[in-house]
Amino acid sequence: QVQLVESGGGLVQAGGSLKLSCAASGLTFSSVNMGWFRQAPGKEREFIAAITWSGGSTYYADSVKGRFTISRDNAKNTLYVQMNSLKPEDTAVYYCAAGGYGSTLRTYNYWGQGTQVTVSS
Repeated sequence: QVQLVESGGGLVQAGGSLKLSCAASGLTFSSVNMGWFRQAPGKEREFIAAITWSGGSTYYADSVKGRFTISRDNAKNTLYVQMNSLKPEDTAVYYCAAGGYGSTLRTYNYWGQGTQVTVSS
């Protein structure tokens, strides 16, 4: 079955950086669009970034544009997001998702279990 496993979360000070990874298995990774989403306590899950199957196109939420970079390594079946200049409001559980379109959450068929990112002020 499809498995998405996120890693790389943790506690970081404001202004710091983290790089999250999402290891995928059970699907043809190089053929599916991928996305990152996050959910803060008491809030709905929101779109962060997405990348097409080839890596040729990327999309970002305005809140992270210029600070986060999504990428993928199809040879390693792994999705990444490099997060720089982190802010306390970036604190959330971060999820990777597969098989969807851009920022539209409901189009993603598969989800990881999430990894916690906490940014201290």
